[in-house]
Amino acid sequence: MKSIVRNFLFPAAIGIFALALVYGVLPLPDIQAIGIVAHPNDIFAEIYQTAGPSVVAISVTAEAGAGGGSGFVIDRDGHIVTNAHVVDEADEIVVEFLEGAIVRAELVGSDLASDLAVLKVDVPASQLQPIAFADSEQLTVGQTALAIGSPFSQGWTLTSGIISAIDRTIQGLTEFSIGGVIQTDASINPGNSGGPLINLDGEVIGVNSQIISGARSSSGVGFAIPSNLTQRVAETLIENGEMTYSYLGISGFDVNIDAIESLELPKSFRGVVIREVVDDGPAADAGLREITRMLNLDDEIVGMRADIITAVDGVPIKGMNDLITYLARHTRPEQKVTLTVLRDGAREMETSIELGSR
Repeated sequence: MKSIVRNFLFPAAIGIFALALVYGVLPLPDIQAIGIVAHPNDIFAEIYQTAGPSVVAISVTAEAGAGGGSGFVIDRDGHIVTNAHVVDEADEIVVEFLEGAIVRAELVGSDLASDLAVLKVDVPASQLQPIAFADSEQLTVGQTALAIGSPFSQGWTLTSGIISAIDRTIQGLTEFSIGGVIQTDASINPGNSGGPLINLDGEVIGVNSQIISGARSSSGVGFAIPSNLTQRVAETLIENGEMTYSYLGISGFDVNIDAIESLELPKSFRGVVIREVVDDGPAADAGLREITRMLNLDDEIVGMRADIITAVDGVPIKGMNDLITYLARHTRPEQKVTLTVLRDGAREMETSIELGSR
């Protein structure tokens, strides 16, 4: 009996269903509603055809030797964004376009703190194809990310992956860190630096800048400077030739288990513990205090006193990355901000601070 069901009834049912579709008894299913969409490779190919002409290969010569990287066109005036470390101390910068044109470029400005730079080429506007920026604050973990660049001098290579994380912190080319950084597993290798990380709308979401790898090759952990910071830096470099950042004058660390236990904080408490206050800096002028560890006679730590920053202008701060990102995105030198600070785990206060300049 089971064999009759398997060999006759199932095929017959499928045949009846098919005839019903053909003769209109049943409606055709909505392809998009049931998840059948264009193959990702087709979408990637379209994005590559559209964005590829905006991407350039960069070659540099300097006293230390030759090098290179990638970049992308942002306007029809000939401005190109890349990484500062690609063109740092370069004596000569040459840019190559996808269609074959090779031209010299001049450095408009470089910002070591964000590892971004802007170049300019003398090319007719009709031959330039700017690429649009996306809003990096709208990114979500898991969405598709594509990278175009020149890894190991292999020009206009397309790699794909996802956004692995957002709001990472990486070290810039100065003593200061870069916040709000995008982490991706799209393959990024030497030569990708300065090239765009792109979403499925063909818009730039970040500038590929660093990788974590013991072998100087992709390990699936790459980082891109977010598009919103890139736009701000690029516009400022074009207008002024240099970038300035606001300065609070502290070093700190995220609230950890020691702070929670010593100050008797809730287990879910978050903020930035001020490790050090720089003399004569804005934080020092506002009376903020650095951490003090209390010792017993045997020099064992038995507690601490600490100022913990929990918000800036009412925006919650969960850790140093939040603080760095907020100051970079939303403040300028000489701007006043209000810090919410928890002192010694007992007293919350608000402090107005006029930010300095790095």
